[in-house]
Amino acid sequence: MARKPASASPAEPVAKAAPADPRKGAVEALMRLAASRPWDQIELGDIATEAGISLAALRGLFPSKLAMLGGLTRIVDDAVMAGASDDLAAEPARERMFDLVMRRLDALAPYKEGLRRIMPVVKRDPLTLAALNRGAVNSWRYMLASAGIATEDALGSVRVQGAVLLMARVTETWLDDNEPEMSKTMARLDRELKTAGRIMARVEDVHRLTAPLRGLARALCSGRRPHIRRRERADERYRGEDRDDYAPAI
Repeated sequence: MARKPASASPAEPVAKAAPADPRKGAVEALMRLAASRPWDQIELGDIATEAGISLAALRGLFPSKLAMLGGLTRIVDDAVMAGASDDLAAEPARERMFDLVMRRLDALAPYKEGLRRIMPVVKRDPLTLAALNRGAVNSWRYMLASAGIATEDALGSVRVQGAVLLMARVTETWLDDNEPEMSKTMARLDRELKTAGRIMARVEDVHRLTAPLRGLARALCSGRRPHIRRRERADERYRGEDRDDYAPAI
């Protein structure tokens, strides 16, 4: 008689199916765990088990939990840019930024509970903050580009870093805003955009007014100016000599 396959014992854990997108699955596993336990109590093995993959497979995807947070940024970037449209192309930059931040918060909403527990821990670690800031700068370079805001000109880096800080401040309010209408978040965003607009207007004024000084500094650093002065001194010595064949250039 053929032997029937043994049924799984109730005490034995049943392996979860591997996700279609392993990187996204690992990130979402981390965020589910972060919603229910402290950040420093989440082990890499826990994440692998939650994601339904081996620890070796997780290592091939991400080197650390911090890198998984960077993976979350990439997931949100993709969602925001996939929903981009030209409907606001003719609107002022402030309106485009308002729409961009709100769409980004919508993309972050499924991970809100995890972020509530992660962010206080991250803020206490300057090295982690610096690493996350680098990822956020790369992210917002693309976010601003998707909204038609320049990032590669002389003030591009100022706009990008300013957007990172603006998003961080608005996110603080959003994490504590439980109202469906997100009225507190939108009010904070409106204030931050007004402040950012005033600051950028001053920065642009200073940049415009100091353009001649920057041109002079570039000329001095290039070494061209001293060369001209040496040539002028040589010309003066030449003019001082008693030579009949000297004639000024016409």
